Amino acid sequence: MASHDGVRRDASGDARTTDGRQLRRRRNREAVVEALLDLYHDGDLVPSTDAIASRSGLSPRSLFRYFDDVNDLIRAAVERQLERALPHTLIAAGPDDPLEARIRAVASQRFDLFAVVGNAATVVRLRAVSQPVLAEELARNRRFLCNQLSELFAPELEAMGALAADSTLALADVLTSFETCRLLIDTHGMSPGRAESVLADGLSALFGPN
Repeated sequence: MASHDGVRRDASGDARTTDGRQLRRRRNREAVVEALLDLYHDGDLVPSTDAIASRSGLSPRSLFRYFDDVNDLIRAAVERQLERALPHTLIAAGPDDPLEARIRAVASQRFDLFAVVGNAATVVRLRAVSQPVLAEELARNRRFLCNQLSELFAPELEAMGALAADSTLALADVLTSFETCRLLIDTHGMSPGRAESVLADGLSALFGPN
């Protein structure tokens, strides 16, 4: 293809240039997201732009070529962490399994899941107050986890009256929440293994024979 200045332009070359730019943009965006998640993992829940840039290998000025603002970056990081956590949402038991097996399975799943989401889950809770998108994501995740309990312990809940079932499910939801699991480990100084056993004992007290 000849241009008005007599120089041939290769359309495929233009396409390759565009593809290369898009690939660099995608890689740089991913590098920033991974850098932020690494900082969260290290315990820096409110990292500076300089810290994110340094960890990602980019300049501070270039960070927001790839994100609308810091809230957009945080949402992208949270979405990435949730993607990684998805395989850990499965519970290795069903409502037809013995109660003890179901209790052990959900206790194990919760601590496994919360270890994966880690400090990103704390950031979601801190930011949800001012970011409706994160607030809705948090509410959706909480509904999902509560529904898991409702299905897993359906035989026990169905044997109760409606009011008792609602109260028991609510207590089980609180007992197996991210906040409770972190409280057992961070505040009470329990090892993850001991905290998991305490959680299982609590569920046994709720759903076991009176």
